[in-house]
Amino acid sequence: MGPLELLGHPVRLRIVHALRGGRELTTGELGERIADVSKATLYRHVELLAEGGILEVAEERRVRGAVERRFRLQQERASITPADLERVTVDDHRRAFAVAMAALVAEFNTYLDHEGADPLADLVGYRQHGIWLSEDELHQLIEGMRAAILPALTNEATPGRSRYLLSPILFPVEE
Repeated sequence: MGPLELLGHPVRLRIVHALRGGRELTTGELGERIADVSKATLYRHVELLAEGGILEVAEERRVRGAVERRFRLQQERASITPADLERVTVDDHRRAFAVAMAALVAEFNTYLDHEGADPLADLVGYRQHGIWLSEDELHQLIEGMRAAILPALTNEATPGRSRYLLSPILFPVEE
C-alpha cells in the first residue's frame, strides 16, 4: 500500500496525528489516546502503518514475557507527494476528505469527552468564512498560512506545550 491508501483510513490517520511532534508511543499508549477504538483494530492498523514504512519501531523491550514496541512516525513517509497528487481522482479526493472529516470528528469527540474539557479556555475554534479572492490573492493567502504553520510543525512535545489539531480546509464554492 502507498501513502494514499495507508493514510486513507480514519483510525490510521488518528495514529499518525498521535505520533506527530517526535512522540514515541507503545500500542497501549496509543490505545489510551484513541480509547474509542478496540485494541484489536488499533493493533491491526499500527501493523499496517509499520509494514508500509509510515511507522518504525523506535525501541523493543520484554515486559512480562511479551515484546513491547515503541513506535515513532517516519514523517517523510507520512505525507502525500506531488507525484501522488497527480494520480488522485475526484473520487479519491471525495474519499480522502470523508476520512479526514471522520478523523476530525472522532478527535473532537475525544477532546470533549475528556474530563475537564473547556472549549472556551482552550480557545477551540471552528469557524468558516466565505472570502472572495483573485488567483494572486489565493496564492498569497496559502503562502501566508504556510509561513505561519510550518515553524510549529517541528515543535516537539515539552511540558509547557499542549497538542492541538489544526485542520485548514480551503476550496472554491459556487456563487
